[in-house]
Amino acid sequence: AGELKHITAEVSPLLEITEIVDRVSKSTAASVSENARTFDPLHADLGGHGLLFENVTGAKFPLAINTLGSYQRMEMALGCTDGGFEALADTIGALVKPEPPTGLMAKMKKGLELAKIASFAPKYVKSGACQQVVKTGDEVNLFDLPILKCWPHDGNPRKVGYPVDMPEGGGEGRFITLGGMYTIHPDDADKPTGEPRQSRNIGMYRAQLIDKNHTAMHWHMHHDGARHWRAWKKLGKPMPLAIVLGGESVLPYAATAPLPPGISELLFAGFLNGKGIELVQCKTIDMQVPANAEIVLEGYVSTDAGFIGYDPRTDGEVGEGAVFEGPFGDHTGFYSLPDRYPLFEVTAMTHRKDAVYPATVVGLPPQEDYYMGKATERLFLPLLKTLIPDIIDYDLPMFGAFHNCAFIKIHKEYPLQARRVMHAIWGAGQMAWTKMIVVVDDDVNVHDYEEVMFHVCANSDPGRDLEIVNGPLDILDHAAPRLGAGHKLGIDATRKIKGEEVNGEPVRDWPPILEMSDEIISKVTQRWKEYGL
Repeated sequence: AGELKHITAEVSPLLEITEIVDRVSKSTAASVSENARTFDPLHADLGGHGLLFENVTGAKFPLAINTLGSYQRMEMALGCTDGGFEALADTIGALVKPEPPTGLMAKMKKGLELAKIASFAPKYVKSGACQQVVKTGDEVNLFDLPILKCWPHDGNPRKVGYPVDMPEGGGEGRFITLGGMYTIHPDDADKPTGEPRQSRNIGMYRAQLIDKNHTAMHWHMHHDGARHWRAWKKLGKPMPLAIVLGGESVLPYAATAPLPPGISELLFAGFLNGKGIELVQCKTIDMQVPANAEIVLEGYVSTDAGFIGYDPRTDGEVGEGAVFEGPFGDHTGFYSLPDRYPLFEVTAMTHRKDAVYPATVVGLPPQEDYYMGKATERLFLPLLKTLIPDIIDYDLPMFGAFHNCAFIKIHKEYPLQARRVMHAIWGAGQMAWTKMIVVVDDDVNVHDYEEVMFHVCANSDPGRDLEIVNGPLDILDHAAPRLGAGHKLGIDATRKIKGEEVNGEPVRDWPPILEMSDEIISKVTQRWKEYGL
């Protein structure tokens, strides 16, 4: 479809590829999704091409990047090019809020729908392309992979003020950035080898290259991977983990999706894929991974030391089985600062004979992750509306990095409804990390940021319409006074109605906004050529 460009010139994985990708990702898209113009008119035309670097210095594999870095390529990956994210969201909405069948035909149709959902479950196979080549023990060499160093200070604590050298081993501040991290809870680990694991979690976390068979494992305290790690640590056992690179195009997105508790990422991936994902048993750990993956790294994560909240200036040695990981140039546009994270020892590297290493660059948006984030915004609107029926639409603007700002549209029916919605959002899954929320009326286009700010300026009074609360924030928020905790702001930019008095003062009469009558608009449209304009 003309979406991929091949680069045959030799390029370095240390910074050079990042600069190339950063320029391409901010250029005009190879092809434009008209569907995206309705919810992101500012960036619908951007994204450049997907890139395949065939000759990466020091690596034995080519590197694919920016493959999801435009709306058109995201729609292709998710199989929704006809109707875009909105059409796929409608399908998801029917699943999360099904209508009960009332007649025989309706019940038969519902039965067929349930049978189809069951077909999305993963399938277990005896062999897979991801294990055409198997390397274990001393054969494992992560330096064969074109792992990227994306930004100048990556992996070097001294560059951001810490008196600690970069970890020894030759990693040079390189990070795996597009790996699906497969973990299980220990309560689910005693089943016979090959049986499905109900607690399986897939997360998209970074992994800093340390040496030929070790990486650091980075996750936030609230991530399911970290929850599994704490459970394994409580037992005093290392945690089995597989890093899956590539496979079905839906897998990277499914690993990032904010699914409700109890919903499997692999089931969701099967739904997006139109059929279940085939899984194959790992070679050195009791885990199943996608059979069609490009590369799989198997191994164990140490649970000997703690993680997060460590300062080498006051806390002494980092501890056995851990490393001072970071800094890392993140999607916020800033470096996330270093901290202590556990080591992952790779016991096996399996891959296709002609494997391609997938990667992504995160940094000042728009980058590839921006389009993945906007897909989430659109696809999970039905679920958000089910949780908070007041909501009509919402937008997570690029400048808010998806967790700093949200514009919310509601149909206002009663006093202080906007504040109720704010607090509901602050208690809704990953939306709980939202630092700033603006609530507007149902006649405002939340995807037009100037229009939103017009109503913020016109409809809000700082002494009456600001809601400031204290609570959890994203760990990447460097402005928060404490790690992962600080203040949140809600702005009620709706028209004020009776019942929203302050200090006993009545609500003033609210003026209508200026609008021309439909009759005159139609008349002028019909006569436009007569005016000679």
